[in-house]
Amino acid sequence: MALQEELKVQGDFLFKNRSYLPLIALGIGLLVFIHKEYNEIEEPNTWLAESFEFLSLCVSLVGLTIRIITVGHTPKNTSGRNTKDGQIADELNTTGMYSIVRHPLYLGNFFMWLGVAMLTENFWFIIAFVLFYVSYYVRIMYAEESFLRAKFGRLYSDWAETVPTIIPTFKYYKNPKYPFSIKKVLKKEKNGFCAIFLLFWMFDVVCRLCQKEPFESEAKFWFYAAIAATIIYFILKIMKKQNMLNEAN
Repeated sequence: MALQEELKVQGDFLFKNRSYLPLIALGIGLLVFIHKEYNEIEEPNTWLAESFEFLSLCVSLVGLTIRIITVGHTPKNTSGRNTKDGQIADELNTTGMYSIVRHPLYLGNFFMWLGVAMLTENFWFIIAFVLFYVSYYVRIMYAEESFLRAKFGRLYSDWAETVPTIIPTFKYYKNPKYPFSIKKVLKKEKNGFCAIFLLFWMFDVVCRLCQKEPFESEAKFWFYAAIAATIIYFILKIMKKQNMLNEAN
């Protein structure tokens, strides 16, 4: 099999499973974090160390914000999460976030996962995560762009000539073609919102277990944040099932 075909096959497989495979990296990161906490590897007690969890949260929320801005301005059957049939695109997105970077959702994903990877407080794991992410998503982007090039032809080629793959530039920015849809954001991004706070709470629980802190101790911010995010998730889930988040156009 030629390299291009092999990359396409790998990319299609990773595209269909892109919501689950990063959990492998998360599992490894959790093991690295457990090793650090269980062996009581101390870091210098500075203001950065004390605020590092919240700095990591800000990085993840930057990624979520990028996704929200992107998804909120896109039409139906584009920029979706996952599909059983693979790639779907009724039209080519070229305005808004898509006028500054070709893959804004994957850029958002990067920061969302980077914030979680930072919780390990292990420099080498964070570097390994970045390398893993690049290798992982390059194949997905290759498969996606092959699909779009085949479907939209010259329209795609002209757009791709001026818009960078993953590092944004505002040189050719165009206002979004469609108005912002809060309903679409609530429907599509509830999973990511909830996952962020659940993962941060999970790392906090693991930290307390490794340090042998009793669960009777006062609950921390991450516990309440995870509870609130979970409640919001289920409310939006019910609203979706009741067709309260359907868009008129």
